[in-house]
Amino acid sequence: MRISELETPAIVIDLDIMERNLQRVAGYAKENGLRLRPHTKTHKIPALARKQMDLGAVGVTVAKVGEAEVMLEASPPDLYVAYPVVGRKKHERLMEVAARTRLTVGLDNLQSARQLSDAAREARVRVSVLAEVDVGLGRVGVNPGEELNELGRQLTRLPHLDLLGITFYPGHIKSTGEEADEQVQQLSAAVRDMDASWKRAGLPLEVVSGGSTPALFQSHLIAGLTEIRPGTYIFNDKNTWFTGACRQEDCAASILTTVVSTSRPRQMIIDGGSKTFSSDRLVGSSEVSFGYVMEAPTAVFSKMNEEHGFVDLRSVDGEFSVGDKVRVIPNHICVAMNLHEQVYGIRGDEVVETWRVAARGKLQ
Repeated sequence: MRISELETPAIVIDLDIMERNLQRVAGYAKENGLRLRPHTKTHKIPALARKQMDLGAVGVTVAKVGEAEVMLEASPPDLYVAYPVVGRKKHERLMEVAARTRLTVGLDNLQSARQLSDAAREARVRVSVLAEVDVGLGRVGVNPGEELNELGRQLTRLPHLDLLGITFYPGHIKSTGEEADEQVQQLSAAVRDMDASWKRAGLPLEVVSGGSTPALFQSHLIAGLTEIRPGTYIFNDKNTWFTGACRQEDCAASILTTVVSTSRPRQMIIDGGSKTFSSDRLVGSSEVSFGYVMEAPTAVFSKMNEEHGFVDLRSVDGEFSVGDKVRVIPNHICVAMNLHEQVYGIRGDEVVETWRVAARGKLQ
């Protein structure tokens, strides 16, 4: 099948670009002695998780229990849940996962840790855990220093849990350049200090897990970091590109749309709106735009209704007609993937793969 034959809107993945992204990061991790445990929140497809592991990833990262259940299809040797798990039913489901693979869970409070310990005891399994520390995002995680050490001590006292070390997410680093370089230096100093304090407290430090796509290729500069968990890098998107973490030619995913109306002068309506694209704006920009139109780089994707995308053509040379196909690189591919039931892998103009987005909607 050719791309032009696809029903729209449809996410298409340029496999040559995706594979180059995967190989580049796998090579970077190996060269710098870092364990790669990619976050599957971006692609949500077990076959792609398997591809990442075949290239050297030690396992995968997920957020929700439902995602963990789906990713068992990829036969991961190690699965990390990087999100607070709260509630008896979720922990019971998580123990079914733990019975099939090595499970690691990030924790930042004793209440959740006790629930996890009780569930592991009842299921007669052991679960690895990491103490989560906040390094600047202000979302989850305890403060570094004594608060982190005390959490570590509490975790070592709970039965059926094996404390491996520390986890964090440097999501406050959203760009590259001088400001980001300074933030990475500050992060490195903070991680070095908390590692030293943790060791003085006599706590195990087999794993120091962190990382994100924006700061991905500076991970080797973070003292003591042993594991990275990037997600978006497999596809990249307009935000990744505009923050300098990749180039336009590294963006593997785009959304194929059809022009359905040109009734207003210098405007076209495409058949994708907020139910097709992420509503995320560009990071660090006041520009109101929801994606990059590949066939019209100066166009502005300025507005969305549920099923309508408004594209301003006032700065574009040339015309578009009803029925024309255009591809749009979305601002945030992770959210867009969660809106689509299936996606298509392409080489050139040919569709060569169709994948069901198996973990879409797995919010529980």
